[in-house]
Amino acid sequence: MSVEQDVSAARGAIDALEHACSSLARHFPDTVDARRLRVDIARLREDLTLLCGTPPRPVHDPYAASFYDDGYDQLMDAPGRRAL
Repeated sequence: MSVEQDVSAARGAIDALEHACSSLARHFPDTVDARRLRVDIARLREDLTLLCGTPPRPVHDPYAASFYDDGYDQLMDAPGRRAL
């Protein structure tokens, strides 16, 4: 399996665990143990995100042509040029 498939399977398992535990927690009062179970599941989800990270964002290339396509005139500071 690929990393993406493994991460997806782990997220699915956490979702299933959360569903099972929330169904079970309805039978018990809101106690420290019930709250701890909810926090532990949230922490599992957080740990998986920390371990696998989020998909990388595209890197902004300031030298790409599209960066200067917003009307920026590279010659506006040219010697002898006057402002209008």
